[in-house]
Amino acid sequence: MTSAPLRSIRSILPDLTPLRSSREFRLLWVQGLVTTFGSFMAMIALPLQIKDLTGSPLAVGAMGAVELVPLIVFGLYGGALADAVDRRRVILFTEAGLGVLAAVLLVNALLPEPLLWPLYVVAAGVSALAGLQRPALDSLMARIVPHDQLTAAAALNAARWQLGTIAGPSLAGVVVAYAGHATAYGITILGFTASVLLCVRLSPAPAAHDAERPSLRGIAEGARYAWSRPVLLGTYAIDLAAMFFAFPNTIFPFLADELDAPWSLGLMYAAGAIGSVILSLTSGWTSRVRRHGLFVVCGAAGWGLAMTAAGWFSNIWLVLACLALAGMGDTLSGLGRSTIWNQTIPDELRGRLAGIEVLSYSIGPQLGQVRAGAMAGWTGTRPAIWGGGVACVAAVGLLTAVLPKLVTYDADTDEDALRRRAQKEASTARGTGGAAPGTAPGAAPDAGAETAPDAAGGTATETAAP
Repeated sequence: MTSAPLRSIRSILPDLTPLRSSREFRLLWVQGLVTTFGSFMAMIALPLQIKDLTGSPLAVGAMGAVELVPLIVFGLYGGALADAVDRRRVILFTEAGLGVLAAVLLVNALLPEPLLWPLYVVAAGVSALAGLQRPALDSLMARIVPHDQLTAAAALNAARWQLGTIAGPSLAGVVVAYAGHATAYGITILGFTASVLLCVRLSPAPAAHDAERPSLRGIAEGARYAWSRPVLLGTYAIDLAAMFFAFPNTIFPFLADELDAPWSLGLMYAAGAIGSVILSLTSGWTSRVRRHGLFVVCGAAGWGLAMTAAGWFSNIWLVLACLALAGMGDTLSGLGRSTIWNQTIPDELRGRLAGIEVLSYSIGPQLGQVRAGAMAGWTGTRPAIWGGGVACVAAVGLLTAVLPKLVTYDADTDEDALRRRAQKEASTARGTGGAAPGTAPGAAPDAGAETAPDAAGGTATETAAP
């Protein structure tokens, strides 16, 4: 007979059911871990190389501005594409393309005098490919995870993402310091090579027979659906506000110098991931919660408060602790967003809505980099961090008041969630394995979706990158 303490421990451990029940989810989980590790090696090396070449926080922050337009354009187009073509092919093409861009960074780093402009060109290319990939990846998740395992899958994706973000940034700082930027880019290439090999093993995921070609009309249809759902609007708006006002990662190199702790740079990038892992590894209780809108609001507000404290404190260990708390808040918010999206959005719109989701959790960080860099040049590094945190909390409070349906969302009573569950159950009863009506033979079964991770994945920062 199981003891009460053991039952209590098991109740908070992550639910591994999605990994056991779905081969496709296992493949994507491992592929995502490999890609995340390799990507973060270069995501740290790239701004550090710009810093080394220019010494300017504004030049580092400008990387976000360069990435913004490609992300918007290709994120929206990628959503329409995901509803119209084989999603596995999109993922394979973009993973291979990201590997090629990493090779460009490697060649440039090996030059006697590395050039600055290729770094911005690659950043823009990475943003475009990530915009194409994420809707296909997210909407593929919607077909392979059972409806009642959505929150568990989101927590596992968050844990996977954060395991990579802990190892990647921590090792990247050491690799760049002792082996140079080129070695970091070389490791990134190896990561994408392994990722492509894993993606080849995925089952085909063709679009429905009656799917329309990607078009502006199709994108507009998805946008109209999102606009008509206040709960969805709330998830997008709160994440955008939180990331725009309180995403200071791009100025961490300057914060480390200001605190006389250059050795802590890798830890700064990893601290949020550590907090996220702590939450993910104790996420068993989240599968029993039905009010996922509260996750979004409380998590985003906690992120802002923690960033405020991180900018205020001058002790490096307190700063790192605050960044870890911020990571916990971001992951909690990401779990709520991912679950709401996956529980309520119909499969025929999943790709296009995933494109909008890419914008909601990616544009914010990109604009946040620009804001942080510009404000740091004007007010100083620490005021740019704590000031953004205060603005984040205020924005979350205002949006909660304007969109109250997000706070009252309940998975057991929300009409969209109940309709989506009924569709899944009807598909299963017809023996289609959960595939959406009209799905071509061989398509992976439909059943609910991801993030991050971002995001959780979802996090806001989960954008593929060399």
